[in-house]
Amino acid sequence: MLLLVGSVAFSLIFSFVFLHFLYKDLYINTIRESVEYQGQRTAAHYHYGELTEDIIEKIHWYNVVSEYDVLVVDELEELNDSFPYLIGDEPLVAPGDEETLLSGESILKEGYVENFKREVIGAIYPITDGNNVLGFIYIYVPLAGLSQVFGNSIPILLVIGVLFFAGFVYVINRIKKSLFKPLVSIQELSKEVSKGNYQSRLEIEQIDEIGQMSAAFNEMSEALEHQEERKKEFLSSVVHELRTPLTYINGYTEVLKNGMYESPEEQRRYLETIEQEIGRLSKLLSDLVELNVLEEKVYQLELEPIALGQLLYDTADLFHILASQKNISFNYTVDDELIVENDAKRIQQIFYNLIDNAVKYAPPDSVISLHLQTDIENVRFSVVNESDTISEEDLSRLGERFFRTDKARNRGTGGTGLGLSIVKEIVQLQGGNFSVSRNDNGQIIASAEFPIQAGSGEKKDE
Repeated sequence: MLLLVGSVAFSLIFSFVFLHFLYKDLYINTIRESVEYQGQRTAAHYHYGELTEDIIEKIHWYNVVSEYDVLVVDELEELNDSFPYLIGDEPLVAPGDEETLLSGESILKEGYVENFKREVIGAIYPITDGNNVLGFIYIYVPLAGLSQVFGNSIPILLVIGVLFFAGFVYVINRIKKSLFKPLVSIQELSKEVSKGNYQSRLEIEQIDEIGQMSAAFNEMSEALEHQEERKKEFLSSVVHELRTPLTYINGYTEVLKNGMYESPEEQRRYLETIEQEIGRLSKLLSDLVELNVLEEKVYQLELEPIALGQLLYDTADLFHILASQKNISFNYTVDDELIVENDAKRIQQIFYNLIDNAVKYAPPDSVISLHLQTDIENVRFSVVNESDTISEEDLSRLGERFFRTDKARNRGTGGTGLGLSIVKEIVQLQGGNFSVSRNDNGQIIASAEFPIQAGSGEKKDE
């Protein structure tokens, strides 16, 4: 509105100044030059002989047919009688003009005449015979007003002005629609987001700076919505994971407190169950704390030379009993001479968690392949096993907190659903990549790739 009002005011002032310039410097100057030309021309026709009645009659006839008013007199004193009006504050022939006129020179007269209510431009020219002054001619013209001069142009200017401001208002409305309306929508979305409503989205109508900002807000809302969903799922998972062991602990504690057992062996079995559930709780809390430390980027790797091949063999030996129970064997493809400087504890966590998941979900009488290889810059550890229990949809979610393919979370497979999340964070902490996929043979491939030189990469976001 300020721009619109300012433009209107500027246009009006500019139009007034421009019209005044045309009137003052063009119209008046043109009239002045015309009066001088016509006066000189009229006086020049009668520069000889006497000022006869015939000559005076011709001058009067010229006065009738021309746009100028012409007065012709024999004596100078008759001019003030013939034109008895003040030009400005002076009579037509003011004191001091007589000497100039009698010397044969003309005088230009202009000023406001009250009786005409107009400006008047005129000139007095002496008529001479070459030596003597025979009479005087006064030729003048009342000036038209500004509205009269531009009377025909003003409607055109008004039409152009109206069209201009109509177009200007249209442009302002377009600017308002394209700029302020999206900003208001962004403001409203921000209020909704602050209230916890992350489902709202902005409609993007144009690809410009405002459109890019709207797209960024949509991405922010979507990210917050996903984060809220993950938070709810996380809390639900924590409650579920805590409820199960606490239920067992509470139940068996009541049994032991009330003596509801038949033999010392049954009592010992109840105590062992309580001990196992307490261990699960301790492991769960420990994993949560560890995962939080890794995600907050406050963990510092404790670097030391590591023989990765030997560390993998030692880690795989920890699963010898569990693998034997399912008649599972390991097939190794390992670079035994590979030595890197890294955090042994964290690298063993990667090996342990990936092998642990493979053993849990591999069918009996199967083979788990362990590959540890390197190129110029990276180390790649892969675990390949058979599994028909993991769907394609679940593959993409492996690595999320508390996500497990056994939806019932039975106690047979065990675990907290945090192992692969910890692996993922450790790998990303070193600037590496973690992935789970299925090959053409239907086998599951879990891979962790990280730089040979620990700390040479930057942590990557999910």
